[in-house]
Amino acid sequence: MKPSNFQEQQFYLWFDPTADFHTYSILWNPQRIIFSVDGTPIREFKNMESIGVPFPKNQAMGIYSSLWNADDWATRGGLVKTDWSHAPFTASYRNFNANACVWSNGASSCKSDAPSSTNAAWFTQELDSTSQQRLQWVRKNYMIYNYCTDAKRFPQGLPPECRMS
Repeated sequence: MKPSNFQEQQFYLWFDPTADFHTYSILWNPQRIIFSVDGTPIREFKNMESIGVPFPKNQAMGIYSSLWNADDWATRGGLVKTDWSHAPFTASYRNFNANACVWSNGASSCKSDAPSSTNAAWFTQELDSTSQQRLQWVRKNYMIYNYCTDAKRFPQGLPPECRMS
């Protein structure tokens, strides 16, 4: 389930993602969700429930990968169209790894303040200063769409998380 406020940001990557395998990571803990590529963070979504922004913390995480034609909405508002001459599109995965609390029957295997596993540093992990600098570098040089700057999409005003500095 995707919260309505968890909208897209889009990036050109600083490498050709089709030339080799790359590591795409999602760190999801009670404080933040961080998306990274080859160890470089490209997006951080902080838990801002204190200002009324929903945060997905009491539900199971799912990973789903697919290809679909969403170029009318998911490509910078339809500005970029799918080049179907490159079809068929394929993806492959290797070395999939998941470290997580298990959510079952409405309860988490993790305590509210720490995961049950003693080696789960991810549960409280955050970006250090070097990673924050890398995130800013990516945003400055490679972000091509940010819902937080799309006044046309939000004529009533930007979502609350976009107004936070």
